[in-house]
Amino acid sequence: MTEVQNRENREGAESKVPEARSDQRAADKARGQGRGDLVTGQGRTEIADHVVAKIAGMAAREVRGVHAMGGGAARAFGAVRDRIASTAGGDSDAGSASRGVSVEVGETQAAVDIDLVVSYGVSIPDLASAVRRNVVGAVERMTGLEVTEVNISVDDIQLPDDEPDDSGDDAPRVR
Repeated sequence: MTEVQNRENREGAESKVPEARSDQRAADKARGQGRGDLVTGQGRTEIADHVVAKIAGMAAREVRGVHAMGGGAARAFGAVRDRIASTAGGDSDAGSASRGVSVEVGETQAAVDIDLVVSYGVSIPDLASAVRRNVVGAVERMTGLEVTEVNISVDDIQLPDDEPDDSGDDAPRVR
C-alpha cells in the first residue's frame, strides 16, 4: 500500500470510532447545528418568551409539593384576571400557565426564573431540585433550547390551616 492509501484507511477507520462521532456532535452543537436545529442553513426558528414560560410553568406545576406559582401580588392579580376571564367566557387558564415564571430566550439558550408557593412539610431543596429537573427536561425536549439556569424563589408556604373550606356548608353572614 502507498502512503496515501494508508492515510485514507486510517481516516476512514477513525470516523467509525464512537468518540470521533461524539466529537463531531460537539462541533455541530458549537456551530448551532445538531439537537435543536433552531439555526440551520435553511433558516432559523424563533420561540417566543411566553411559549417557553408556559412550558416551564406547566412543568413546575407537575411536581408534587408545588402549591401555587407566583408571588403574593402576582397571585392576587391573576385571581382577579381569571375571575374576569371566566365571567366574560374567556379561557382563565391561558394566563395562569405562565404565572410566576419569567424567562429570557436567546437563539439557542433560555434562562428561567420561577416563583413558588410550597406545600407545608415538603423539603424545599428536594422540591427545587425536582422542579429544575422537570423544567429543564420539558423546555429542552419541546423547544430544543439549552436551559442554562433555572432560578427558584420560594415566596410562601401553604399551611394546612390556610386551606379553604370546601364543605359547602357556609351559611351566609347576613340575610
